[in-house]
Amino acid sequence: MPRLSIIIPVFDEAEIICAALSRLSGYRERGAEIIVADGGSGDATADLARPLADRVIAAPRGRARQMNAGATAASGDILLFLHCDCLLPADADRLLREGLAQTGAAWGRFDVCIDARSPLLRMVAAMMNARSRLTGIATGDQAIFVRKDTFERIGRFPEIALMEDVALSRALKRISPPLCLRAKVTTSGRRWEKNGVFRTIVLMWRLRLAYFLGANPAALARRYGYAGE
Repeated sequence: MPRLSIIIPVFDEAEIICAALSRLSGYRERGAEIIVADGGSGDATADLARPLADRVIAAPRGRARQMNAGATAASGDILLFLHCDCLLPADADRLLREGLAQTGAAWGRFDVCIDARSPLLRMVAAMMNARSRLTGIATGDQAIFVRKDTFERIGRFPEIALMEDVALSRALKRISPPLCLRAKVTTSGRRWEKNGVFRTIVLMWRLRLAYFLGANPAALARRYGYAGE
């Protein structure tokens, strides 16, 4: 049975890292490897993560760079990239293994739901899932998974400041269509609620359009609030 490595990029996540990793204990018991790629946190994130992960590695800050470093350290045959504030469905490991084996796909993602008070975000999640099925493009919130040999073959994540998930999806689509699993990853609505739901929706649409029109990802990252990464 192919081994699964779950790679979690983090930066200053001391408040939630223990809960996030504790939720993955069942996967570890079933043989999954948990790798935390820390981008130079100034808080206790790395120290808190060590007892709850198989490996905690230091990496240059930036989500793409951190995920690539985690992939380099991984021993699994399948890599799953998970945001710290995302919760996998309970049997995600079985679902993705069976799905990849049955379809022959090289990669895939889950549907997503957003944990937030606003009912508008339920519609946002439904639109994200439908758009992903239509375009074959996955977002990081959908817990992208990929066979490790395929990941290395396409050159890993491009080390750009934003939209690395879109760029990776584009490259992977040349290998195979994504396996789109209907089981849902639950992602936090904290950024949406902090910055305003409607404002964040508009911002994301504008950033995505600008990226497709050739805008510099570093400039887009600053507009999104990732300045310094």
